[in-house]
Amino acid sequence: MPLRINVVTIFPEFFAGPLGLSIPSRAAAAGSVSYNLVDLRDFTHDKHRTVDDYPYGGGAGMVMKPQPFFEAVESLKTEPPIVLLSPRGRVFAHGDAERFSKCLDLTLLCGHYKDIDQRVADHLVDDELSIGDYVLTNGALAALVVADAIVRLIPGVLGDKGSAVQDSFSSGILDYPHYTRPESFRGWNVPDILLSGNHAAIEAWRRQRALEITKQRRPDLL
Repeated sequence: MPLRINVVTIFPEFFAGPLGLSIPSRAAAAGSVSYNLVDLRDFTHDKHRTVDDYPYGGGAGMVMKPQPFFEAVESLKTEPPIVLLSPRGRVFAHGDAERFSKCLDLTLLCGHYKDIDQRVADHLVDDELSIGDYVLTNGALAALVVADAIVRLIPGVLGDKGSAVQDSFSSGILDYPHYTRPESFRGWNVPDILLSGNHAAIEAWRRQRALEITKQRRPDLL
């Protein structure tokens, strides 16, 4: 069964371009995944299709109402997980992408404005995720990042099945450096070891370089 990714957003048109290109598009064409874009405004009940209101207690910005989110998710009759993209969430990681890639359904809720009513996080979703320690204009950008990271891990989506296995984070550390033709470019040469044909030595070099880069840039992974 293909993975169905539901995205609840006030900007469904935002996704048409990115999901219609490259690997996400090929995955859908092959039947490995389907994308169901849900317009949150379809679940409002006033002529202005209002999804936000002023925060109780005062303060700057507008807060997205709970009712449209609940009704949108209930209309899907979907299986868990239901994920809220939020700066308050724990940071999305490779392990999450692997776990979600094995699901039959995944629903991503995209916020906008100042925040989403806390009752959505407390009573509707299974997980609350962030893609980093910064704030975006809306959750659609974060949902695209999450979807892309997941789709490439679905078996058969990448042409080379070993490609995803060798990526950064798949083995718990960062990836080693990669080189391609030409052998010499503006006086910078490909390391001799990669031209040696000695596969055992190449693997040892790659492992060592991966460890060095991880120690330098992300020592928390070691």
